[in-house]
Amino acid sequence: MTKYIFVTGGVTSSLGKGIIAASLAKLLQDRGFSVTIQKFDPYINVDPGTLNPYEHGECYVTEDGAETDLDLGHYERFLNKPTSQANNVTTGRIYQTVINKERDGDYLGKTVQVIPHITDEIKRRVRLLEEENAYDIIITEIGGTVGDIESLPYLEALRQFRREAGKDNCVVIHLTLIPYLKAARELKTKPTQHSVKELLQAGIQPDILVCRTEYPLPRELREKLALFCNVDEKSVIEAIDADTIYDVPLLMLKEKLDKTVLKKLNLKSSKEPELLHWKEFLGKLKNPTREVYIALVGKYNELQDAYKSIYEAFVHAGAVNECKVRVIPIHSETLENGDAPLKLKSMDGLLVAPGFGERGIKGKLEAIKYAREHKLPFFGICLGMQCAVVEYCNNVLGMKDAASTEVNPKAKHPVIDLMPEQKKITAKGGTMRLGAYKCRIAKNTLASRIYGKSEITERHRHRYEFNNDYLDKISEAGLIPSGVNPDSGLVEIVEMKNHPFFIGVQFHPELKSTVENPHPLFVHFIRAALQSKNT
Repeated sequence: MTKYIFVTGGVTSSLGKGIIAASLAKLLQDRGFSVTIQKFDPYINVDPGTLNPYEHGECYVTEDGAETDLDLGHYERFLNKPTSQANNVTTGRIYQTVINKERDGDYLGKTVQVIPHITDEIKRRVRLLEEENAYDIIITEIGGTVGDIESLPYLEALRQFRREAGKDNCVVIHLTLIPYLKAARELKTKPTQHSVKELLQAGIQPDILVCRTEYPLPRELREKLALFCNVDEKSVIEAIDADTIYDVPLLMLKEKLDKTVLKKLNLKSSKEPELLHWKEFLGKLKNPTREVYIALVGKYNELQDAYKSIYEAFVHAGAVNECKVRVIPIHSETLENGDAPLKLKSMDGLLVAPGFGERGIKGKLEAIKYAREHKLPFFGICLGMQCAVVEYCNNVLGMKDAASTEVNPKAKHPVIDLMPEQKKITAKGGTMRLGAYKCRIAKNTLASRIYGKSEITERHRHRYEFNNDYLDKISEAGLIPSGVNPDSGLVEIVEMKNHPFFIGVQFHPELKSTVENPHPLFVHFIRAALQSKNT
């Protein structure tokens, strides 16, 4: 029988519920259990696909084309297992499903209410992963914090689910904050007590408290929390601030979170977590022998979470190369007045990030021109690849009017254009080219050396494509289409001859980089940056 773990949060947001859930899942996975994680988000958007990156960070895309919360990226990076649409559910999707059922007459004329109809749909979504795969343990992270109006239906559904599943089959972990007051020079438990009180008012007694803290929790403080929050002392877990999120599984192992959970779920494991590959990765991450500076040119640099997967992919690639990757964010708009040489001359590599819209395009083109002319290793992702094509046409082929129709709908040379099937679409949500698509790689190319295979699959999220009407002219001039979709003929990868490392990809390789399988494009890009630094 599948066991269930629910992770709730209190006091404040951004405490790291996703990292705690992923760390626990990693420990349980290393013990031999089949584990997955899902995220319930309380906002009314159907998915994050239409949200501004400043609002919600990056939109993470799964293999099956679901636009999801960035926490699913953490789940995949830790577990090295792909997630799906079923792993991320929003209030918008819940209500949309219930309303559609009501319109279809599925409720036989009954009054549709939060209880039982909305809560029943939430519970159905909890069990949906169990129906699709035979998991031993399903971890469900509930977004937001206890006390939020938006979270109330989820907490009520959790209360019902726990009663139905039984005490031995369901554990509630409550992540909370233990703030340190400098003036008083002590850690304070009152916010946690109030958070647990809010949870109790919803009818839920937490089984385990995970306490986020800047300082170690003394024994007397753990005893106080156990007494006032009605949990046993061994169920008060310290989650002290870590140097990197990849330390957290080892910190949770030290705190015996996995053992505590298994005991409460009445599960036995003959295997202790070893995390050998994880420890090897951490050893390389924390003891680099070299360093490189990589310019990340984008338009959402004010919020690091807007490029979360890219930053993490650099962490993975840096560890492989035993190199500290120092990512220097550069807002593309700051490069529009001829400052690219000044800001890029001290860099060892350039990554032009994905994005949408016209703002900042000129700065990206200037950055790419500098990288092309000065043999600076260049890596373009999605819009970054499209900008590389436009820049090449502008400055190498002399097509000064070449542009993407996203930027200039009346461009004389629309070298990047809307896909034909996209031209009739007016709705924004869930209508892009999404999810995994095949790519066939040409022999004797940089892409073939990087991947070491002739066919790959990568994840996409875009509307605009390389315009094949210009394919021959561009390739004859030296910008080679080294990767093409075998079904549609759409260009997926371009690279430049006679350059140390110049490659652009239409897909998002950062979404598939994990601790155990760093993405080869990032690994080779950092390798090229190291070589460039030493020449």
